[in-house]
Amino acid sequence: MSENVISLFSSIMAGLGTTLALFAIALVVSIPLGFLITLMLRSKLKVVKWIAEVYVYILRGTPLLLQLFFVYFGLPYIPGIGKFMVFERFEASCIAFALNYAAYFAEIFRGGLLAIDDGQYEASKVLGLTHAQTMWHVVLPQMIRVTLPAVSNETIVLIKDTALVTAIAVPEIMYYAKGAVVRDADPTAFIVAGAIYLVINFFITIIFKQLEKKTDF
Repeated sequence: MSENVISLFSSIMAGLGTTLALFAIALVVSIPLGFLITLMLRSKLKVVKWIAEVYVYILRGTPLLLQLFFVYFGLPYIPGIGKFMVFERFEASCIAFALNYAAYFAEIFRGGLLAIDDGQYEASKVLGLTHAQTMWHVVLPQMIRVTLPAVSNETIVLIKDTALVTAIAVPEIMYYAKGAVVRDADPTAFIVAGAIYLVINFFITIIFKQLEKKTDF
């Protein structure tokens, strides 16, 4: 490996911490939020269900980059409350990513719940289980097993999408790679950045494969 590539790798790795932090925060927030939205989508209250449907439609129907720009540049201009909606670049990125991916996870979880046979609920009721016990001990384990491949795929997409935050100058992997390419007039930095993403996704894939084995009942 040439000294130039080693130097590029070292400089680009300066953004790895930010990339992983954004990834982790977005994932930790969006998964439970997505499940909450799934429950709202299944609510018998029409207003609650309608709010969830509109949320999912808007967040899935518009580009993540647009949502990122709106959170960072647009929210401060909302009359009356705009002054309370001013976020730092990284904070805005976390908010936009968490809200966006929650909508996708909500649809994944909804599909997982629909895959569970109604007989499971009826059998749980016969056994005297409460609704909460049925959800926790019967429904959720099966839903996790069914949705894990889709969640794995969405998680891989998430780590790649973190590159979008370079558009608002968040110092992550692509921010440093782009800076190196502009500085040196050499695309090698993009290749190095791509290799870093591939390594990250390799470990994500391994983790989810292990989870799939543990949930294969």
